[in-house]
Amino acid sequence: MPFCPGMTVWLTGLPSAGKSTIAHACEPTLRERGRRVEVLDGDAVRPHLAAARGFSREDRAVNIRRIGWVAELLARNGVVVLVSAIAPFRDVRDQVRAAHEANGTAYQEVFISTPVEVAARRDVKGLYARQRAGEISGLTGVDDPYEVPLNPELVIDAHEHTVAESVALLLDHLGAQGLCACAASPTPALSEEA
Repeated sequence: MPFCPGMTVWLTGLPSAGKSTIAHACEPTLRERGRRVEVLDGDAVRPHLAAARGFSREDRAVNIRRIGWVAELLARNGVVVLVSAIAPFRDVRDQVRAAHEANGTAYQEVFISTPVEVAARRDVKGLYARQRAGEISGLTGVDDPYEVPLNPELVIDAHEHTVAESVALLLDHLGAQGLCACAASPTPALSEEA
């Protein structure tokens, strides 16, 4: 049976940047390649891991660290974890990376670099419209900070590529890092007593 080490691929970027779309579109291809895959979408996970939390800086940090913990747990057990979560604060993303590194778990930060003007036009969840109408505040990238990654492993300008092209860029990157293929597991040596 092949040995397939897991990894966490964290897609970060503004709301409506394309993180979830790319993660969900990438999932079937990885499964076809024989990988065990889970998508941890920030919106889907929050009610389970941080339902009692708001959107203050500390609440967001707690949520991201919790998602990171679950991702690392799955990844160290052979799952490819595609996380699509804004994760606006660089120091918290660095903490998640450090937790992976401490356990020897592969981690790739992927910045979905969609300008706020493009994301606001997409406005998948209507957040930008609600912010403009004064119904909500603290929208990441508008009236709350988003700290752009300084050294992501990959930058995808999703506004310049189709979803299929963005997925291809991600899969090509992971393949070049040796993170898409499964290595053959070592054959156990038989003892003379067997």
